[in-house]
Amino acid sequence: MMAVPITADPKTIGMALTWAQRSLERSGSTNASQEALWLLAYAFGLKHHELVSRRDQAVSDERLARAESVVSRRMAREPLQYILGTQEFCGLDFDVTPAVLIPRPETELLVQETLREGRFAEGAVLVDVGTGSGCVAVTLATILSDMRMFALDCSGEALTVAKRNAARHGVSDKITWKEGDLLSPLGEDQLVGAVDAIISNPPYIAEEVWADLQPEVRDFEPRLALVAGQKGTEFHERLLQDARQFLVPGGLLVMELGQDQAPLVRRVAEQTGGYTGLQTVNDEAGIERVMIARRAG
Repeated sequence: MMAVPITADPKTIGMALTWAQRSLERSGSTNASQEALWLLAYAFGLKHHELVSRRDQAVSDERLARAESVVSRRMAREPLQYILGTQEFCGLDFDVTPAVLIPRPETELLVQETLREGRFAEGAVLVDVGTGSGCVAVTLATILSDMRMFALDCSGEALTVAKRNAARHGVSDKITWKEGDLLSPLGEDQLVGAVDAIISNPPYIAEEVWADLQPEVRDFEPRLALVAGQKGTEFHERLLQDARQFLVPGGLLVMELGQDQAPLVRRVAEQTGGYTGLQTVNDEAGIERVMIARRAG
């Protein structure tokens, strides 16, 4: 769905805001007023409060063309974060592109629980599997001082975005980037039995659910970062199997879960063996969102 061009004269910021809100409402947005502010502030290069205080200010044709472009993209259900190029996570701003999953608030639990359970000593080694935008690895690197972080992803494009975010927040020197499938890149670094925590927000959507996802997710976010397989827990099972050789005794495996996956993943952990202290943490919606396991021994 394309936005109808602004045709009335004079073209002011206030008129553009009204036009943007109505266009977004017509496309089904439930937050049209706020989204109109965000999009026009981006298109016009202004702060939100400046839009409101300058409602009578005339707008150039060039800026109106930019406004029509970004509003049309949002009406086509492209995620706001990809249009604006940024998303907040744990109080930090992260660059996002269609090469990476948009960071979600529930993923902040991975960071919180890793810090709560970790009690990391100087020189601790942490691994972020499926780093995507780098939000988990970069956030932990900004908080923990004397640590080594390995950030892994099978997508070179995602790692490019993650490296940019590490540079943005001044932690590039703390993070080693590795491209490859799950934990396979760690074999090159003599990390068997040397990792204090493995953290992952793996793909956890089942194949059959994909078609029913919101268009913003299904049509724009990277399928590789979302779909795990027929069950949705395939990556959790592989992580449980493979993490044991890398974790120190008492080392943490911290994984994000999809809705209703906790019982199945717990059974897999018990059957796999080698872990103790299995626990789950609920998100704000009451969903068992994070599973924590410690390497036995």
